[in-house]
Amino acid sequence: MSQLYEAVPARRELTAVSADGTRIHIEEYGRADGPTVVLSHGWTCSTLFWAPVVRLLADDHRVVAYDQRGHGRSGAPATRRGYGTGVLADDLQAVLEAVVPEGERAVLVGHSMGGMTIMAASGRAAVRDRTAAVLLASTGSGRLLGSTEVLPPRLSSRRLRRIFHRQLLVSRMPLGRVTPLSKAALKYGVLNPDATPEQVDFTARIVHACRARHRSAWGRVLAVLDLDAELPAVVAPTAVLVGTADKLTPRVHARGIAAALPRPAGLTELPGLGHMTPIEDPRAVERVIRELVANHLTAGLSDGGTADSGPTASEHAPLSSVEEKSV
Repeated sequence: MSQLYEAVPARRELTAVSADGTRIHIEEYGRADGPTVVLSHGWTCSTLFWAPVVRLLADDHRVVAYDQRGHGRSGAPATRRGYGTGVLADDLQAVLEAVVPEGERAVLVGHSMGGMTIMAASGRAAVRDRTAAVLLASTGSGRLLGSTEVLPPRLSSRRLRRIFHRQLLVSRMPLGRVTPLSKAALKYGVLNPDATPEQVDFTARIVHACRARHRSAWGRVLAVLDLDAELPAVVAPTAVLVGTADKLTPRVHARGIAAALPRPAGLTELPGLGHMTPIEDPRAVERVIRELVANHLTAGLSDGGTADSGPTASEHAPLSSVEEKSV
């Protein structure tokens, strides 16, 4: 496996405590004095998911990634009330308050459920004031069951697809160890037909590590997702990216989101790619992130100006407390 798909050692690790007490694991990479990019991963993933993108950005950026609750090294909710888009927004707010001081801003990048997290949180002053720009990658704002194409539309009715895709989301069946069959299923469902063996292995390693109970609980949230009303609150310049062969969040979602954004910053459709765009083509994702940083975070700073002016820093009390761990 190439170095691109190996874990990146964190420069610093922290724990943010969210509004309900859930502990959120955070990792920082790269230059402490670089422009800040915050990465939010999707369903069944972890900070490891971002390793290829982190490697491409870390030389000249401060890169922050965190584990969503119930994933990776973050805490897990004790009850079903601990799952939902509202608590995802709480967690992102806690992370931003921990890593982006008042008066400073970052570029936020969300893949799949991570993009949904950003949509859910963008109306909050503490999030909005810390956001210079956003990238929403391979994500949707609602109606996931009816549009998902894991079961091909040409071979099934809409009703059958909804039933099948719901069961796929909410299943509590443990995935067990990685096998050739599970890798083939993941390649079909979330990658593209030309995905390399190392991309398939990397994806399987990440997805199989997610605990079945939490995978199912978050699947129930995704099955009824409705964030359309939150899109007008995503007021930062926002780029949207999708693979044209994405079966989980087909490009109809990306196009709908891009059309609804107050400040669209471009729609990128990557030919032939599936749902795991940061794994399948990390350099394409890197390019969009760098454009957002250059245009909306660092532009004008070298000559004493301020980057793309946004709202002033919020004065409301932080949601979170923070603990720093030595690495």
